[in-house]
Amino acid sequence: MRYLGWAVKILIFLVVLGFALQNSQPVTVHYFLGHVWEAPLVVLLLAAFVLGAFLGLLALLPTLFRLRRERTRLRRELDGMIDANTATPTSSIG
Repeated sequence: MRYLGWAVKILIFLVVLGFALQNSQPVTVHYFLGHVWEAPLVVLLLAAFVLGAFLGLLALLPTLFRLRRERTRLRRELDGMIDANTATPTSSIG
């Protein structure tokens, strides 16, 4: 099973490498105010992918922080319940 995973990773790498080699023509991107960027298509696609992943993670941050606060609160509550249940009551058995 381990070798199958490596084979799949190598296959994906070769497909991406072949795609990169086939799309190495320069592409011009025109920005606002006359800014122009010329780079190979693969570089622009990679930049768009990285920017999209970064913006996706940035959009996820508020949810992650909220869930972390909730987890901390629930853990404290659970610890309090465990402490209350494990406390040995003092009894006067004769």
